[in-house]
Amino acid sequence: MLKPGRTGTGLPAAPVEATEAMEVRLVGLVSEEDLHAFETLYRVYFPRLARFLGRMTRSAHLIEEIVNDTMLVIWQKADTFNGSSKVSTWVFAIAYRKAMKAIRAFDDPVEFDHDERPALDADEPEHQLNRQQVHKMLTRALDGLPLEQRNVVNLAYYHGMGYEEIAEVMDCPVNTVKTRMFHARRRMKTVLSPHVEEMR
Repeated sequence: MLKPGRTGTGLPAAPVEATEAMEVRLVGLVSEEDLHAFETLYRVYFPRLARFLGRMTRSAHLIEEIVNDTMLVIWQKADTFNGSSKVSTWVFAIAYRKAMKAIRAFDDPVEFDHDERPALDADEPEHQLNRQQVHKMLTRALDGLPLEQRNVVNLAYYHGMGYEEIAEVMDCPVNTVKTRMFHARRRMKTVLSPHVEEMR
């Protein structure tokens, strides 16, 4: 399983300070209605938000709509960003609120296909197959969690956020985040344990 604070590829993230400085500068330019800066910020965040929202909403129809709604808020409210949190925390908090509103309003959810199947490497088919199986099991275990627990795991393991950042995004106490993570890990362990034994 991925470790918190790392990217979805399992590799360390780019230098945090440099990335944050660039994003703060972009938000500042967006507040001055700089379209080029807005397009750059959109390109940076679209794949991250789409991945987050895909796991959160499970609805292919909602993802692009929520991302666009989120980016519209950023365009309109960029001047309200005061640097008290990371840009990513601010953006994800907006997306989280938009997604929760959409989930409550959407009566007929369409399941989002998380089963991203990479092409098999002809040199290492067994290794690739094992990775596919592990990915599939993790995805199913994650999808089986209650929404709030799934969001905590998603933000921690796939977006590298710490408990304090997650608490800001989800607008809840840090202890609530820790409790949700505890229950999520315990539940995922229960679901995954039999499959891990089978693969040994």
